[in-house]
Amino acid sequence: MKTIITIILLSASFFINAQNFTGKATYKTSSKSNIRFGENQEGITDKMQEELQKRLQKMNQKTFFLEFDKFTSVYEEEEQLEAPKPQVGGNNVMVMSFGGSGNGSIYFKNIQEKRFVNQTEIMSKAFLVKDSLPKYNWELSSETKNIGNYTCYKATFSREVENVSMSLVNGESKEVKTKETKVTTAWYTLQVPISNGPSEYQGLPGLILEINDGTNLIVCTEIVLNPSETIKIDEPEKGKIVSQSEYNEIQREKNEEMMEKFKSRNGMDLGNGIKIKMSGN
Repeated sequence: MKTIITIILLSASFFINAQNFTGKATYKTSSKSNIRFGENQEGITDKMQEELQKRLQKMNQKTFFLEFDKFTSVYEEEEQLEAPKPQVGGNNVMVMSFGGSGNGSIYFKNIQEKRFVNQTEIMSKAFLVKDSLPKYNWELSSETKNIGNYTCYKATFSREVENVSMSLVNGESKEVKTKETKVTTAWYTLQVPISNGPSEYQGLPGLILEINDGTNLIVCTEIVLNPSETIKIDEPEKGKIVSQSEYNEIQREKNEEMMEKFKSRNGMDLGNGIKIKMSGN
């Protein structure tokens, strides 16, 4: 009887601690570019093509922080000093942006209420995307690996997606749409007992430490549980309120506008004599 009581007390103690604990996880992200510059471009050699892809890949390497408690979290990009804004034209750099989450984007999740709020922007216009958390049909595996000091278990889900790639061929932009079945692989740890993870990912028995969907890779590099500095998770409130589907449509329209504007420019100078031209001039 004493042993049973001890187990019950230990279980109750664990539950209370799990309810109250907080944490902060650091994630590094990298993405493959879907921008192609076409073959046999005038003035662009294979070496230049390779250099362009390296620079675009470096632009996609970022650091994010996930602050969490048992049921809520905030996922936010690391603050960086803002670089001087480039000017368009001449030999200056033109920044090519096709919408999406800009600097200052905040992704809030409430696991218990199965909803999210994403404070983001498109071309400097603020939006507050409010919707239900996506449902993933996770398939759990017994396969394990270590990430840092944490034992992680593998889980996957599949879904059909439409890929849109932009190509620049002889000064003309081409949009190519293809459909494929994408497999997303997650690695989660039971040592951090929350059903959460980076970005929109969640729904597993423990914290997700790695996500790979074939294009985007997110890897946790550090976890601090119950940090000395108090963590306060606030739901973002700034921006025009839209649903996820409404936001996707706005983003699509703005992307098309940006491509049209880009085509009318003289191109984009990436330095070291490498310049992308969108016209025959």
